[in-house]
Parts: sequence; structure tokens; C-alpha cells
Amino acid sequence: MKKTIMMLLCGLVFSLSANAQYRYRPPFGQDKIYFATALSGVDLRYNGSEKWNIDLMGKAGYLFEDNWMLLGQAGYDFRQKGNNAFTAGAGLRYYIEQNGLYLGAGANYVHKHKYDDFLPSVQLGYAFFLSRTVTIEPEIYYNQSLKSHSDYSGFGLRLGFGIYLE
Repeated sequence: MKKTIMMLLCGLVFSLSANAQYRYRPPFGQDKIYFATALSGVDLRYNGSEKWNIDLMGKAGYLFEDNWMLLGQAGYDFRQKGNNAFTAGAGLRYYIEQNGLYLGAGANYVHKHKYDDFLPSVQLGYAFFLSRTVTIEPEIYYNQSLKSHSDYSGFGLRLGFGIYLE
């Protein structure tokens, strides 16, 4: 009987000490890695020269500090009229942890047949967690063309799916 009580007491002590080792990780905590894919266009984007297009974008990021992420992205724009375009860029994102909103800023290089441009960009989005690591991220963005403001600057809506890995 003494051995059984002693074993139960040891088990209780070990389980409490193991539970004390658990550390809460915030959803946008430091040292997390982020991967995402996003879809834009499909008449959810407007600029002066194009009325219909689809953008597919891949993103990768690293949370270097709680709520601060460095991003790299690459994408391909399919256009109904004219030449398709390739984009590559980098950015910074800040998460407002209380509600999942984020603010982003970045720059993209756009290349298509006989046309190159540089587009500074700002974004406002929301990270809605489907599980502990998977998100749906609707986002509103504005791209400012440095080459032709009236033709290539524009705003739009982007829908993305993200994965946050520890």
C-alpha cells in the first residue's frame, strides 16, 4: 500500500513539474516561419490599364520579433489582354495581436515583355485562424506605380491561406 501511494505521489509531482515546463507561444510569436499562397484579381482588382486579371502569389516570412515579420514574395499575373507579368518583392508586416489585424508595407518589382516597374505597396489584412497553425487571410492592398501612376497604380482585394510553423 505504501508503495502504491508513493508511486501516485511521484507521478503527481512529475506531472506537475512537466506541466510547469510548458511555455505559452503567442500566435505571432518570435522565431515562427510563415508560408502562404494568395489569389487576387478575378475582377477584385482595378487599375487604369487592365480590367481583368488573376494574380497568384507565394509568400514566405520569418517573425524576427513578436508581431513583426519579414516577408519575401513572388507571383505571376495572368492578363486577359496584353502580356503576363512576373513579380518579386519584399516587405514587412506588423500584427496587432489583440484582434488578428495586420499592417504591411513592401515593394515589388514587376517584369513583363518590354516593361519593368517598381511598385511600393501597403496592405491591411486579417489573419483568421482555422487551426493552431493554418489561417485564411483576406487583405486590401494598394500598389503605387513609379513608372505610370494612371495606368498601373491600383488597389484590390487578395485572399490568402497561410501556415505558421514553430
